[in-house]
Amino acid sequence: MSIGAESDFLWTSLGLIDPLAARVCGRLPRGGVTGISIDTRTLREGELFFAIKGFNSDGHDYVGAAFEKGAIAAVVDEAHADALRPLGPLYVVTDVLAALERLGAAARARSGARIAAVTGSVGKTSTKEALRLVLTQAGTSHASAASYNNHWGVPLSLARMPKHTRFGIFEIGMNHKGEITPLTAMVRPHVAIITTIAPVHLEFFENIDEIADAKAEIFSGLVPGGVAILNRDLPQYERLLAYAKLSPAGHVASFGEHEKADARLISVNVGTDHSVVEAEICGQPLSYRLGVPGRHFAMNALAVLLAAKAFGVDLEVAAGTLAFSSPQPGRGERLLLPAEGGPYTLIDESYNANPASMRAALALVGALPLRDKGRRIAILGDMLELGRDGAAMHAELARDVAANHIDLVFAAGPLTKHLFEALPGQLQGAWRDRASDLVPIVGAVVQSGDMVIVKGSNASRMSAIVDALKQRAATDNLAGAVKC
Repeated sequence: MSIGAESDFLWTSLGLIDPLAARVCGRLPRGGVTGISIDTRTLREGELFFAIKGFNSDGHDYVGAAFEKGAIAAVVDEAHADALRPLGPLYVVTDVLAALERLGAAARARSGARIAAVTGSVGKTSTKEALRLVLTQAGTSHASAASYNNHWGVPLSLARMPKHTRFGIFEIGMNHKGEITPLTAMVRPHVAIITTIAPVHLEFFENIDEIADAKAEIFSGLVPGGVAILNRDLPQYERLLAYAKLSPAGHVASFGEHEKADARLISVNVGTDHSVVEAEICGQPLSYRLGVPGRHFAMNALAVLLAAKAFGVDLEVAAGTLAFSSPQPGRGERLLLPAEGGPYTLIDESYNANPASMRAALALVGALPLRDKGRRIAILGDMLELGRDGAAMHAELARDVAANHIDLVFAAGPLTKHLFEALPGQLQGAWRDRASDLVPIVGAVVQSGDMVIVKGSNASRMSAIVDALKQRAATDNLAGAVKC
């Protein structure tokens, strides 16, 4: 095989044996693999399938399906090897997840890429995607897919990084203390960003300072002389700064509205489908358009520009690229859905929620202009993992509802009942125990000109309402949904 042909593969067949610590069962696939998969639903022909054991399923049960869809080989454990031998070529290991971790570490070791890691209570994925957009203009870039930020998502994202990548961007998350440390050690970033600290996962922490401590673990993996980027406006800034100074970081940069922030937000004007930002980055005045509306997006864009500067990207070029940023499905994606008399706007924030992101979402709706006689409608689900203060945190959102001129609130879940009951009667649309029970009610209420936001923790299943509103538009034989 020629060197040129080998370069078409993510990993060569022989090159996989050592990092996987595997023995081969069957004939090695010719040449190599074009990708890595742990899910047969998205697997593509030529990829290597890892039979990961999850909480609810075992990947070994899907090895046959993987080969049927075109997997070129599978990584399985010793306990299943004999039974799976007839299906196709196998890399047999003691533990499949540990083998994936080794492959991820090998991908990082062979790479000369400049690496950024992003964590934070809110805004990890949107910040990662904005940074991916900016760095892609400067060179070949690779980033975590979706929110692949946990114990299997990080090594999977690393293992998928091509050898000749110039920039790598990885999202790192946590639910408990100590989870970020091994992941950032695997990623070994040159730049580490903490977007913000908020009361998320309080079910597993005593207070918000403990959350800050856990997020600060990301600095421990920095390569010597790397850059730590912090939100200067946070009450926990000094606490995070102390961790950064104890880490291998050679430089600490900050962003926010604080007058001493290295990247300072001067002003942001929120438009219907964009934001216009005035900022000062390391003494350089910048005015630029951000392709998503919202003050919280504008704030995190400052961290993106600091990271780009650390990687040697021209600031004006990087800022100009942000005009092409767009919200992701479930994280602020906006659609114009047809209704009798004209369309209404649906803002899909159904992927996740916590008090900080809920307030930011309500503030966004309050800042956006309405069409004609439209109303601002909030359809909200439970914010989970908030611990003993969860009920009070939901009730406190009533002030944000009022402050942002929300006209009507629909709520789903036992925790949102506390918010619903704290609202004045004219704002109470309906409360139901489950999101699916709101579907027919909401569908009958929304009308032309309305601005509707749907938000809640992923486990609250608020996406069912988004899907139902989209389906309603399709079955009513009206024009299809259009992205804003």
